[in-house]
Amino acid sequence: MRVLGIDYGDRNIGLAISDKLFIAAHAIGRYQVKNRKADALYFKDLVKQHQVSKIVIGLPLQMDGSEGTRAEKTREFARWLEKILGLPVVFWDERLTTRQALQVLHLQKMNGRKKKKLKDQVAATIILSNYLESERENFHVSEDH
Repeated sequence: MRVLGIDYGDRNIGLAISDKLFIAAHAIGRYQVKNRKADALYFKDLVKQHQVSKIVIGLPLQMDGSEGTRAEKTREFARWLEKILGLPVVFWDERLTTRQALQVLHLQKMNGRKKKKLKDQVAATIILSNYLESERENFHVSEDH
């Protein structure tokens, strides 16, 4: 089983997947939102194909930690995903992940179009990587007690 990482946007959704050992996250693409029926089919197929057991969605909090309209839209999308997929959805604070993604792509000397295409995938990978690292740390702490 694997964990699916999502960087949610109104038009584009960045996607990343964990390996089977929950150690690494890998970008697997960007999904362009269409309509609820097509979106449901896409995500059902994606979950089946990658044997996903949990979903981590970046929650776009404001810098002071409060939630705005973007966070509410993300929560609405997460509720919809939970309903159609029957899988647990976990939120992860995604503050600054898009900036981190753009920095990574800048270091790779990518042009503007390519950066725009890849930033959502890289952001999803960062969100999922941070979540997996946190889970490993929590596992080691609980093992010690």
